Amino acid sequence: MQDMLKPPDFLNIVFHSVDTKGNDVGLCVGFERGEWRKNALVEHVMEWLPEFALPYDELQSIGYHNAQRMVRRAANAVYKTEKYGNRGEFGEILLHIAIRQIFSTIPAVSKIYYKSGVNETVKGFDAVHVVDTGDELELWIGETKFYSEVGRAIRDVCDEIIDHLKTDYLRNEFLLIANKIDSSWPHAISLKKLIDENTSLDEIFSRAAIPILLTYDSSVVKGSSIADHDYLENIKTELTSAYTKLRKRLDDEHVKTFGTPLDITVHIILLPLKDKAELTTALNQRLKELQG
Repeated sequence: MQDMLKPPDFLNIVFHSVDTKGNDVGLCVGFERGEWRKNALVEHVMEWLPEFALPYDELQSIGYHNAQRMVRRAANAVYKTEKYGNRGEFGEILLHIAIRQIFSTIPAVSKIYYKSGVNETVKGFDAVHVVDTGDELELWIGETKFYSEVGRAIRDVCDEIIDHLKTDYLRNEFLLIANKIDSSWPHAISLKKLIDENTSLDEIFSRAAIPILLTYDSSVVKGSSIADHDYLENIKTELTSAYTKLRKRLDDEHVKTFGTPLDITVHIILLPLKDKAELTTALNQRLKELQG
């Protein structure tokens, strides 16, 4: 199947390590005229709103005649709340953008669309995508933490992943996902078959991956104004430390909980920020403008 159309790539890959356990990827927003590209990132996020927030059938109906209305619909679907600082939707859309750009995943379910009520957080995995390898379908179930402190982000995401990998939780989540798959989506039958209750979790795990995206306020980003050699070397050092801590904690917690080593591919994506609070305010303001 031909890949879905998507906005041009924006995030710079400043670190990428491939291992049998998964990829470690470091992303950078970049600098312009000595300033961290906050506003450019905000605009890029808005370009992804329709694909992130709308179901497959509505995406197929977007054209010149209704583009503005559909963008407004997508913006309203994300959320309407003054308590935006504690919400995770911005992390979810950044995860969506990252795995679409880096791994060319295909969105399977828009969780935002299936909110049961305004201002109500959707539970479960933060992203449900697939990758069509040509021979089979891979299930990508993602987790994200849109945080300012990397240590807390690592602790919380590891705890959440371990909880979400429990058999009862997975079976219930797969049932909910199956019920939300648009029957007109080209991969609907294949994905429903993969996550069917009669399919062993061992088989699903052999064809699955967990992409993790964490944000944090970076001292390297804050102290820089250009992506020169020194910046790239320093940010790699900062990122590598976080990868090591996250993988060790996740492995240790999996053994502690399940008695076995982690048996699913995990891709770790880190997006260091200059100031998460300022970015959140800017994202929220732009969303309000699009909501009309």
